[in-house]
Amino acid sequence: MAAKIISVIAYIVLSPILGGLLNGVDRKISARMQRRRGPSVFQPIYDIIKLLKKETVIVNMVQTTYILTFLILNIVSGALVFAGADLLLVLVTLTTSNIFLILAAASANSAFSHLGAQREIMQMLCYEPMVLITAVGFYIAKGSFSVGEIFASDTMPAICTIPGVFIAFLFILTIKLRKHPFDLSTSHHAHQELVKGITTELSGKLFAAVEIAHWYETIMLLAIIALFFVNSNPLSYLLAGGAVIICYFIEILIDNTNARFKADKMLKYSWAVTIVFGGVNILILDVFG
Repeated sequence: MAAKIISVIAYIVLSPILGGLLNGVDRKISARMQRRRGPSVFQPIYDIIKLLKKETVIVNMVQTTYILTFLILNIVSGALVFAGADLLLVLVTLTTSNIFLILAAASANSAFSHLGAQREIMQMLCYEPMVLITAVGFYIAKGSFSVGEIFASDTMPAICTIPGVFIAFLFILTIKLRKHPFDLSTSHHAHQELVKGITTELSGKLFAAVEIAHWYETIMLLAIIALFFVNSNPLSYLLAGGAVIICYFIEILIDNTNARFKADKMLKYSWAVTIVFGGVNILILDVFG
């Protein structure tokens, strides 16, 4: 119990720092890929500090409530992972948090904000089936939805049993991390027509809260990636750490080598990958496992 409490506290305290630095590394690598020097790896943290000092323009009070709920539920979903809780509960909490971000955008009067909210809903339709299949895959591979039991299992790592699920999860991770070619709702790159999409009407502390929530979410999603590789063997932690680094680099590479897709292509490709890799992997395990 003490170890779980320490893990949760460490996640809550360190995730904004690690998430900010990870975002800074992302910017630096992206700049190098584009033959630019790029900003300091600490620049995202500097940006958040600046936002916290700026005046916050309140569009309406209900939007403030939605954004704070979005942040809190993101923190809770990650805390549940590090507490070893039920994976289904983790994913439901994460999905619920995203709904509050959509409600915040829909509560504003901006056409860009509304369009961003609509596209965010489309993105959820694309990745939610695979999120559920991931949880089912862990249950079939490890016999439990409990993150703690999966982590402490003495059987082979889940990646050996559900590689198709892993590939499909890595695919939809591009949507969750808001990378090209699936960055449709928030305009990750400045040249897009959406301005800032779902976050257009956010400023100051509210915009900082959204960015911090995304950092919490990134750490939590990378923890799920690690979950594919860990078991009771301490050496598996090194394997999981290496896998996380490689997977995040792949996401950065994809982001910098692909143009943005239209929403219909995102839906078609994500569901195809979900069915072909995730669905078939689950079917094979159910029939022959």
